[in-house]
Amino acid sequence: MSDVTGADRPSGESSGTWQPELDELARREALAEQMGGTEKVARQHDRGKLDVRQRIDALVDDGSFHEIGKIAGSASYDADGQLVDLRSANFLFGRARLDGRTVVVAADDFTVRGGAADAAIIGKQIGAEKMAGELRLPIVRLIDGTGGGGSVRTLDTDPTKKVSEGDGGYGRGARTYVPMNPGWEHVVSNLATVPVVALCLGSVAGLGAARAVTSHYSLMVKGMSHLFAAGPPVVNRMGGEQVDKEDLGGSRIHTRNGVVDDEVHSEAEAFERTRRFLSYLPSSVYDVAERGPVTDDPNRTDDDLADVVPRDRRQVYQMRSIISSVVDEGSFFEIGRAFGRSAICGLARLDGWPVALLAGDPYHYGGGWTADSSQKVTRFLDLAETFHLPVVHLVDNPGFVIGTEAEQQATIRHGSRALAAVYQATVPWCSVLVRKAFGVAGAAHSPGHRFQYRYAWPSGDWGSLPVEGGVEAAYRADLEASDDPEALLAEITERLNKVRSPFRTAEAYLVEEIIDPRETRPLLCEFANLAAPLRTPGPAGYPYRP
Repeated sequence: MSDVTGADRPSGESSGTWQPELDELARREALAEQMGGTEKVARQHDRGKLDVRQRIDALVDDGSFHEIGKIAGSASYDADGQLVDLRSANFLFGRARLDGRTVVVAADDFTVRGGAADAAIIGKQIGAEKMAGELRLPIVRLIDGTGGGGSVRTLDTDPTKKVSEGDGGYGRGARTYVPMNPGWEHVVSNLATVPVVALCLGSVAGLGAARAVTSHYSLMVKGMSHLFAAGPPVVNRMGGEQVDKEDLGGSRIHTRNGVVDDEVHSEAEAFERTRRFLSYLPSSVYDVAERGPVTDDPNRTDDDLADVVPRDRRQVYQMRSIISSVVDEGSFFEIGRAFGRSAICGLARLDGWPVALLAGDPYHYGGGWTADSSQKVTRFLDLAETFHLPVVHLVDNPGFVIGTEAEQQATIRHGSRALAAVYQATVPWCSVLVRKAFGVAGAAHSPGHRFQYRYAWPSGDWGSLPVEGGVEAAYRADLEASDDPEALLAEITERLNKVRSPFRTAEAYLVEEIIDPRETRPLLCEFANLAAPLRTPGPAGYPYRP
């Protein structure tokens, strides 16, 4: 058998042992751990940011990260073929444990070329996505920079240098390429297969921005994270406007327009929210989420719920106080609070079982669905359907928001998509009619063609239109012909109000049960226990889209 020779042989080799190669491996790993070098790592820390290896250590269980492709990168050699330096690839990935569960961690290293693409980063990114999909493991992306996007510096190279085989167009050599995203099919496939979390931990542009939003849950750090299709230098150069990073793509913008789910105040908080989000989900669609600790009495009642909804239908109340009362104590994990604010979406536990919780917030448009809240609901229900989470819907929805602005925002288009998502849902579903349910949006309180596992509070109020808004339209001719239209309007309204009682609806079995609000938690816990064995592992009937 031939031995290693020439430039491939580490200096100082001794016969009969592989120690020289092991020493060379240790040397290369040590060089990789230097990342972009002392100066650039210090610059990262001076910005108040952790470096990539500190981030991974802070995210995962102690000592659990097993890196893959650690010594991939750009090497330089002397005239004798001996390694002089190794600049690590600007992307790390591997397997680790989060709260004891194996996940894939994929992280950009901004200290090396700002995350711009080369053959190693593209190959490692594809490897990370393949690993997550094929081994059915959640993937957490720590994104900082272009996230493997292009750089015009790749055009300014020595054309005499050989282009590496299989570099996908991103290797050395003076040329450009037709845009493509290598391995993007795995990114898309993973959305329908495994939980995907993306953390924006710096200024993220181009492909990095696309990787951030192509996820089930995304986060930005206030004052540190920025996200854009193209950054300020490109935008300002085009001459249309002059902007800085915060004005163009700060967290205040993107957590309020639906691009990114949530804003946090530190990297540590981002890591904690990542762990919490994943705790409600299975490792893949081929499993179901595990029951968490049972720490709260499923039969607990709350006397405050008896009067939480005001008798005055125009008066608001705190829906989140109801949520906190009925779910396991401290278990509600809200998603996207700053976007589509008339709809509340989040994950929770009932008697330990994970559920997807949807509710109306009367503090915003009375709980009516806007174009934004409809998009939020659609995406949230797709998450529930993908990962087999039963849905609990606390309903207070007076309908779609109306008016010129609502029409300009295509509310009925986005609202109808939300309605379709409700009717496509196959997961167990329980609705509690807390107050209003009117019109087409009100019909989205549950999949109407399925068995209605549904309760109503005595404060329930429903119909095709609210009496207050519909009586004048319905009785226009009578009112126009009346000598005293105001008196007639009051008379008609009073007559209609007498029959809007939820008890009238229950008489005709058009609502199944009217309950004491104080009994809501025990009934929902019973639902969660009935629903748990009905969850069916496997891919959803339609793929999840970002």
